[in-house]
Amino acid sequence: MVSWVAVGFLGLITGSFLNAVIHRLPRGISLLNPKRSFCPCCHKMIPWHENLPVASWVLLRGRCSGCAMPIAIRYPLVELLTSGLYLWSWGRFGLPTAPVFWIFLSLLIASTFIDFDHLIIPDEITKGGLVAGLLCSLLLPGVLGAGIWWQGLLLSLLGASVGFFLLWGVVELGKVAFGRRSIRPEAPTLLEITGSDSEPLLVFGEERMPLADFFYREKDRVEATCTWMEVDGERLEGGVLSLDPQGITYGERTWSYEGVGNLMPLRAEVTAITLPREAMGFGDVKFMACIGAFMGWKGVLFTLFAGSITGAVIGLLMMACTGGRSGGRIPFGPYLALGALLWVFFGPELLDLYETWVGGGGFFLLLRHASL
Repeated sequence: MVSWVAVGFLGLITGSFLNAVIHRLPRGISLLNPKRSFCPCCHKMIPWHENLPVASWVLLRGRCSGCAMPIAIRYPLVELLTSGLYLWSWGRFGLPTAPVFWIFLSLLIASTFIDFDHLIIPDEITKGGLVAGLLCSLLLPGVLGAGIWWQGLLLSLLGASVGFFLLWGVVELGKVAFGRRSIRPEAPTLLEITGSDSEPLLVFGEERMPLADFFYREKDRVEATCTWMEVDGERLEGGVLSLDPQGITYGERTWSYEGVGNLMPLRAEVTAITLPREAMGFGDVKFMACIGAFMGWKGVLFTLFAGSITGAVIGLLMMACTGGRSGGRIPFGPYLALGALLWVFFGPELLDLYETWVGGGGFFLLLRHASL
């Protein structure tokens, strides 16, 4: 009973820390400075007695004691979720395996909520998780079914490599198949480039995005057919506007982004535009490498399969509920995290269930009977 209570408290405390990670990491705020938690609205430093996991949120009735602004219910939910998963893994695996899964589950939780909020998975989670997975396989090779440290490390490296290159291949194929989105508005639409030299923004209809978000690769470019363009107070006749990672081109004239602030606002009347896009972010590729380092190549294949099925079903349900509109970019990281979670807790049972129902060959039986 003492161990269960201790693990439950450890989960709550870790969940409180993960809340700080989820809020600070994508915003570039150090986890060490400021050392104490603070209200994102009034920036009041939160004393220890108002920072108790779950209990403080209940006692404060979900509001900041300084400015009375609501505290999102996500904070206690993350703490309870972390504690619940810690307890679950403790009961299922015990020592010495459970602490490895505590690290892994913490990475899954942080990446899921960050990806939902910001559509990114920070390198601190993916690359740091990759290193942590390799170290855990070295110290506890039994997690991956190995008996010797070098076998565990080898399986971890294999899993990370399979995860990285498998999803990298999906990204590359997706770029070939879906890498360009052409828009032909019913009437000429105004395109603007605003913002600053350091972060120019493209505004076109309902699109308002930093230009850098269109340029994942050197060859990516935005191309628009224009009836006219205004730049630096000068009006130019019809032509093709091209935006690439190096700068702006219109006909034979070019401008660098370094001085684009002096040209703003840059306007053009557009009859057609082609925007580059990615099938998924490269953060997902690194995230799969992290998952592979902890779970091995079998976990990678199961995670990708389960995450793809889950993501497709939820995506279709969202489109059905919104009348065919997807509602913008859908993060894939949370579905990969869900697939990895299913593998951690139900992998062998799901493979046994599949073998019982199907009884023949197939993808799941490959995972079930593969010796490596």
